[in-house]
Amino acid sequence: MRKKEAHILIVDDDEDILFSARVWLKKFFTEVSCLSQPKNILKLMSEHQIDAVLLDMNFRKGFENGQDGLYWMQEIKALEPELPIILMTAYGEVELAVEALKNGASDFILKPWNNEKLYASVNLAVDISRKNKKLNQWENVSVKTNQYQLETKSSVMEEVMDQIAKVSATDANVLLLGENGTGKYVLAEHIHELSERKSQPFVHIDLGSLSENLFEAELFGYKKGAFTDAHQDYAGKIENAQNGTVFLDEIGNLPLHLQTKLLSLIQNRKLSRIGETKERLLDVRFIFATNENLKKAVSENRFRKDLYYRINTVELLIPALRDRQEDIPDLADYFLEKYRQKYHKPKLFLNGSLISELMNYSWPGNIRELDHCIERSVILSNDKNMKLLMPNDEESEKTVVNLNLEEMEEILIKKALKKHRGNISLAAEDLGLSRAALYRRMEKFEL
Repeated sequence: MRKKEAHILIVDDDEDILFSARVWLKKFFTEVSCLSQPKNILKLMSEHQIDAVLLDMNFRKGFENGQDGLYWMQEIKALEPELPIILMTAYGEVELAVEALKNGASDFILKPWNNEKLYASVNLAVDISRKNKKLNQWENVSVKTNQYQLETKSSVMEEVMDQIAKVSATDANVLLLGENGTGKYVLAEHIHELSERKSQPFVHIDLGSLSENLFEAELFGYKKGAFTDAHQDYAGKIENAQNGTVFLDEIGNLPLHLQTKLLSLIQNRKLSRIGETKERLLDVRFIFATNENLKKAVSENRFRKDLYYRINTVELLIPALRDRQEDIPDLADYFLEKYRQKYHKPKLFLNGSLISELMNYSWPGNIRELDHCIERSVILSNDKNMKLLMPNDEESEKTVVNLNLEEMEEILIKKALKKHRGNISLAAEDLGLSRAALYRRMEKFEL
């Protein structure tokens, strides 16, 4: 799973808490900062764009009434009113935390926390943050990136954009097909932005990253007391998208028995939280995406036929970057501008020979790989002379010079993904791994 570009701030006077929370959240988000002294919060916020804050409720020894946390929550809100704040609290302070929800907190986490619940809460906070306001430079860049990717010069991509323009105004289910890194998330968000639901939440759910035992809890929510760790009522991700759009990514990775539950939800537009008999009416628009061949999966009884026909009212095939080469120069220029600013190297530029080098590469990782290539190149170039670090150059250098097993593993995974054009199932089979094991390694190497 690719890390989400977001900056999370954790504030707690317990170094063990800071360490464990940072290690866990760093797996999912690009930046995680830690503070042991709350007095430094406002200074850090003035220097960095923060997407979500995890805030302890007690900082002074002998004062465990939660007032410290409430005070600093109000200070943060005064500076950034829309910034989501998740309070960290002990079980005995739940009533106070619930009261804090009414005064602006977005959620609270009980110590010791469940890692999956912590991730889900922070991830949702980041999604909400993105919809509420432009928090940081990356968010501004994100919008521009979408525009760059959508202002295509490719005839095959123009056809896709014409279809998107037609379907966006409806509530029809959309299935986006294409290799990893082709921009399915960007296009799903674009469909939402063109729809009448654009002022409502856009919730991205990566089904490939959800463990089976957490599937129902994370998607549908649960009632307090429904199971051992259910200490309070919890609205699932789909319920939190009410009146908006739910983007279910990696739908092809969903096991059969969970496909049945999803089918019922899509058909009936009703959900029940775990532990509840009450049905809640759901008003959301669904967009789905996968790099799997779903027709083949149906024929092999790995994917329900009725679910397949339910999710692909409109089916759009997103072309690989090698099939829309006309867009490579503009995309490369955009990423170069993005990283010139980020790494303070304003004099770098791409000349004709460098553009030709980019055009002559097949880009098995598509736009995402191009993005990473330009970033690495900017980092390793000097202030004036741009030198491309192409993926092939990097891999061949490792192969010749380095016998490190971990790095060789990364090379093999890249080659398998390239060979099978990003198809996770085939690449995993070729490598002798399960899909889940391959996903873990891809996350480890940020592929």
